[in-house]
Amino acid sequence: MKGIYIQLFSVHGLVRGEAPELGRDADTGGQVKYVLELARALACQPEVAQVDLFTRLIEDKRLSPSYARPIEPLNDKARLIRLPCGGRKYIRKELLWPHLDEFVDRTVRFIRNEGRIPDFFHGHYADGGYVAQELARIFGMPFIFTGHSMGLHKKNRLLSEGAKEQELQRKYQIDYRIEVEEKIIENAELIITSTNHELKNQYGLYRNHESGRYAVIPPGIDVDIFYPYYDNEIDPNHSDEVSKQAHMTLINELQRFWVGPQKPFVLALCRPDQRKNISGLITAYGEDLELQAMANLAIFAGIRKNITEMEENEQNVLTEMLLLMDQYDLYGKMAIPKKHNFSLEVPELYRLCASGGGVFVNPALIEPFGLTLIEAASCGVPIVATNDGGPADIIGNCDNGFLVDPTDSSAIAVACKNIITDHDLWNKFSRNGINGIRSHYSWSSHCAKMLKEITEVKDKMPLVTHRRAHTKVSGIGRRLTRVNRLLVTDIDNTLVGDDEAMKKLLAVLDDSRQIMAWGVATGRCREMMCDILEEYGVPLPDIMITSVGTEIYYGALMEEDRGWQRHLSYRWRPEAVMEVMAGLDFVELQEEDARRRYKLSYYMEDDPEMLAEVHRRLHEARLRSHVVYSHGQFLDILPLRASKGKAVRYLSNKWGIPLTNIMVCGDSGNDLEMLRGETCGVVVGNYSKELEPLKGLRKLYFSKQEYAAGIIDGIAHYGFIK
Repeated sequence: MKGIYIQLFSVHGLVRGEAPELGRDADTGGQVKYVLELARALACQPEVAQVDLFTRLIEDKRLSPSYARPIEPLNDKARLIRLPCGGRKYIRKELLWPHLDEFVDRTVRFIRNEGRIPDFFHGHYADGGYVAQELARIFGMPFIFTGHSMGLHKKNRLLSEGAKEQELQRKYQIDYRIEVEEKIIENAELIITSTNHELKNQYGLYRNHESGRYAVIPPGIDVDIFYPYYDNEIDPNHSDEVSKQAHMTLINELQRFWVGPQKPFVLALCRPDQRKNISGLITAYGEDLELQAMANLAIFAGIRKNITEMEENEQNVLTEMLLLMDQYDLYGKMAIPKKHNFSLEVPELYRLCASGGGVFVNPALIEPFGLTLIEAASCGVPIVATNDGGPADIIGNCDNGFLVDPTDSSAIAVACKNIITDHDLWNKFSRNGINGIRSHYSWSSHCAKMLKEITEVKDKMPLVTHRRAHTKVSGIGRRLTRVNRLLVTDIDNTLVGDDEAMKKLLAVLDDSRQIMAWGVATGRCREMMCDILEEYGVPLPDIMITSVGTEIYYGALMEEDRGWQRHLSYRWRPEAVMEVMAGLDFVELQEEDARRRYKLSYYMEDDPEMLAEVHRRLHEARLRSHVVYSHGQFLDILPLRASKGKAVRYLSNKWGIPLTNIMVCGDSGNDLEMLRGETCGVVVGNYSKELEPLKGLRKLYFSKQEYAAGIIDGIAHYGFIK
């Protein structure tokens, strides 16, 4: 497949290509629309071969089954890829953080199955940014980031509004998000922002701001869908009858609310979020009787069924809307429809507003960009918008409306009245908006600028890698997704012990690099592993399973597998384990350098009754742990999910190498679990007595050759290298 392959990541929210439910909740807003349109638009560029947009697969009986489709075509060269993580139920984005490494691992497997590594990983929002960053690190490819909104800006705003620090951590995990964003800024080859205001006022707050490389590229819209109100050409994606049906549906819905439907109307379209300042617009309209006399008000605040079942923030906004409507007695003047079909009705809604001489208002307290503003302008609706954020760039480029202080209700009302009553001004703003959007905010323009920037980034990638230490990547993913065999061996008394045989084995491994990766699995910690490999002149392998299977590293740069670390953390309580073990007088805690985050190490005599007592005490304390005893003296307590064997199975699943294509070699008790199962197991001739019970197991070969010679013998026995 010739051409550029791009992977986009927008993990949270409800994402689907057909009839997206924008505004359904706080996580399903403008970003969903942005990434869907970006994917389609990029795929239309001649130099692009494929675009895949990755999001979370959701199977939830409360939601449409469309969110459970693994692959949904968006156009001929764009697909929506859904991968499960964090269970199948729909959850808000702040609860996804512990599960993002699972998403990374599943994407690695997807890439292997597809047989092509993308040229760029582009993350959207902090969660998608984390995923794209990790994949770029694994595969040694450029990482692009678009933030949409940033955590530090949000934290400062919420604190200024009276929120408590503890509540922000509990509900939003805000500091964790901010630290992730700091690393993203530091590691991204390119950060795309929509406006200069976003660059200065959001990214400028971060300590790593200066290390970022930025490009200001405003998003686009599909001008074939958001065409002018006076254009008789029908949207080519829909039939004439469909467009007429959407038009009539909107008129019927609005006329349910208005006594005088012939008047122009003031339109707002946004999610029910406090930041959108819907109450400010209603107050402006409610306090100005002159504006009420000349125009109706229509507020489309997302999709709702039952307010009491929505999240607290949304409940509060919608309840306040109803209370203000009642307070100012706006019945017959104010429309608040419960739902709308975005793809069909929203463009027609803008045109309906324009054809009646209305105005679109975005009264948000803070607006990083303002996608609805360019949609409305493209259809010919003059705009009134907040003076905080992206609207300044839009009106600066298009000269199609007024900027106002969103906290000044009278200023909002005056701006609306000035546009509605001055027909020459209305026509100027309408015409300028239509022309300005086509000049500055088309998707074709956005994609051309973006592809130019990211191509330059890729061309400079080797220089960037050497210039920034933090971006050094081994590209281990490129290697491990292309081999179909893996050999994993213990170090002490297996790989080392016979220098001549070890040299022969290393030569065999080097000759087989095109089809086989190799790794070590040891009870040693990373530092001690490096010491012994250096002592014997063994180069660092592709994979290193250390500390009895509690840590996994890759390649010469020793990149840690964070997905494995996250996997082990489930219900691991090391302090409680140490408290139980402190009550046993026959164990002695090993030196501090032998203990790790997921491994507690002790000395203990070789006594079956003592080992049984350790198991009994941990079981009585209801501590989920895995006990490993080896070499007649070493006792390791690990998380239940940890062991060399489980690490090998994890690697098989992550990298798509079948267990039957993995050969494992060992000599002692801490290799025991690794040697069981569907892998090709080899026990070298100098094995410890702890492995005697394994004799007779299927797919386990006891070699008569010792040390590395036993490994070579095992390779021959299984015909492992063909």
